[in-house]
Amino acid sequence: MKRYGSLRWILLAAGVIAILGITGMNVYSLYALHENAIESDRENKKLQIAEFTDKIRYRFFKQFYGLSSTDIKRLQDHFQETGQFTKDITKLLNKAATDSMYKNIYFIPSGSDACQQRDPILEYEPTDDQFRPDANYTEVVCDGMGIARTQMKSLISDYRYNNKVIFDSHRSLTIVLVNPSAHSIFGYLIMPFNQDFLRNSFLPRKLAEKFGTPEQSGLNVWLRDWTNNEIIASSDTSLTYDREKIQFEQNFPDFFDYWKMEVAFTNKSTVATSNASLVKNLVILGAAMLLLLGALVFLFISAQKERALAERQTDFLANVTHELKTPLSVMQAAGENLADGRVQDENRLKNYGTHIYNEAVRLRKMIDKLLDVAKANAGQSLIEPKPVNIRKQVLSYLDEHRTYIENKGFTIDVNIAERIPTVMVDVDSFDTILSNLVENAVKYSDEEKYLGISLQSDEEQVELRVEDHGIGMSGKNMSQIFDKFYRAEDTLTAKTKGHGLGLSIVKNLVELNRGTIEVQSEPGEGSLFIVQFPALDESKEPSSGEDTVPSEIRSESLKEESEYVS
Repeated sequence: MKRYGSLRWILLAAGVIAILGITGMNVYSLYALHENAIESDRENKKLQIAEFTDKIRYRFFKQFYGLSSTDIKRLQDHFQETGQFTKDITKLLNKAATDSMYKNIYFIPSGSDACQQRDPILEYEPTDDQFRPDANYTEVVCDGMGIARTQMKSLISDYRYNNKVIFDSHRSLTIVLVNPSAHSIFGYLIMPFNQDFLRNSFLPRKLAEKFGTPEQSGLNVWLRDWTNNEIIASSDTSLTYDREKIQFEQNFPDFFDYWKMEVAFTNKSTVATSNASLVKNLVILGAAMLLLLGALVFLFISAQKERALAERQTDFLANVTHELKTPLSVMQAAGENLADGRVQDENRLKNYGTHIYNEAVRLRKMIDKLLDVAKANAGQSLIEPKPVNIRKQVLSYLDEHRTYIENKGFTIDVNIAERIPTVMVDVDSFDTILSNLVENAVKYSDEEKYLGISLQSDEEQVELRVEDHGIGMSGKNMSQIFDKFYRAEDTLTAKTKGHGLGLSIVKNLVELNRGTIEVQSEPGEGSLFIVQFPALDESKEPSSGEDTVPSEIRSESLKEESEYVS
C-alpha cells in the first residue's frame, strides 16, 4: 500500500495543476470576450460615425439629384442661344436657392477669366428664374472655381459623367458641368455655404439628433477645426472638450478638409452589461473550481485516511494476535504438565489451576472486547440511560481501584463536590468512560505519577475531569487521538500495550449519552480530559412508575467499539 503513496501525491498535483490550468484559460477567455465585446461595440460606433459623415456629405448636393440625367450638350446649346439654363435645370436651381445651406448660386462658363479680371459673373435670381451679372461676389466663389478647374485638368480626358462635385473644404460647393462626349467642360456652378447656418444650426442639430447624450449613445462627439483649434459643434454642449480623452478621429470624405470628428467612448451601458456578465461568469467559474478542488482534495484526504486506517488495523490485528497467543501458550504449557501427571503437589496443582483460570479470564475479556467491536459495527449494541448520581459512581470506582492505582506509585488527588445533580446516562457506559480515562493516565505517566479526578457541576452541566502529569501530546496527536486504532508515535507509547480503541470508545459513549469531551495537553506537561453531561432537571424527574429511558436513546445503537479496563 505504501508504494502507491507517491503516485497519489503525483496524481493530486497533476489534478490540481490541470484544474488551475483550465481555470486560468477560462478566466483569460472570459476577459478576452469582455474586451472583444467592448471593442466590437466601439467598432459599431465608428461605423455609425462614418455613416454620419457620408449623410452630411450627401446633404450638400441632394438638391441637384437628377442632374446626372441631363444632356449637357443640349444645355450648352440652349445657354449659348438664350444665356439661361433649360427649365429642368432651373427647377433644380430654384430648390437649391431656397436651401438655407447656400448663400448664393453663381455660374462661370468654361474659359471665362472673369475672376482674374474681376469682371461680373452670373448670379442666379430665383425671383425671375434667370442668371444676372453680379460684380459683388466674394473670393470664395473664385477660389471654389479655381480648385475645381485644377482638379478637372487631370480628369477631363477620361471622365465619363456629366458632372463632378468638388468641395472647397467647408466654404463652398462647385458642380462642374461636363460634356463627356466631347471631353470638355461647359461651366461651373459655385454655391458658397451659409457659415452661420452651417456652424450654429445645421451641424450642432445633426450631432445632437444622431448621438444625443453619452448615456444614450455611449460616446462624446466633437466637431473640431484643427487648424484654428476651435470646436465647431458637439453632441452634448454641456461637456467640456478634453484632448486627452479623445480615442478616435474621423475625417469627412472629400470635404471639410480642416474639420474632424473627434470621439471619446464612454461605453457606460455596454461596459456595465459586460462587467456584470464577466463577474457572474467568474463567480460561477470560481465556484466550480473550488468545488472540483474541494472534491479532489477530499478524495485524496479520504484515501490517505483509509490508508492510515488500514495500516492501523493491520498493526491492531498483529498486536491482538500476539496477545491472544500469549495466554493460549501459557494455558497449553500448564495443561501439558497437568496431563502428563508430572505435577503431584497440591500447592503446585492449585497454582497451575489458578494460572490457567487467570489466563482464561484474560483471554475471555479480550474476546469479549472483540465481540463488542463486532456488535457495535453491526449496530447491535444498545445503551440504556437512566437517572444516575455519578458522584456515587466515581466514589465507588475509586474505592474499588484505589489500591491498584496507588500500587502503581500514583498520588491520587480527588476533588468532588458535595452535591452533584443527577444525569441521564447508561451506567455501564459511564464506568467504561471513567475506567478508560484513568487507565490512559496510568499507562502514559512516566516520571511524575499524578492522577487528578474532579467532579463539579453548575445548574446545566456536570463536569468530570481526569488529569495526569504524564508525557502529554502535541497538537497533531490531539486532533487524532479519538480516531479508531490511532496510537501516537512515542517511545513510551511503543513500549505500552494498547490497541488504539480506548479513546475512540470513550468519545462515542460520551456522545451517545448526550455528552461532550475535550482534551488539553502539552508535550511533557501531561493531559487533561474534560467530559460534560447535561444535568437532569430534578423538578421534572419522572415518578417511579414512569419509564425513565427516552425511547430515542434506548433504541440508539453504538456506532463504534466499547472497551473495559482489565
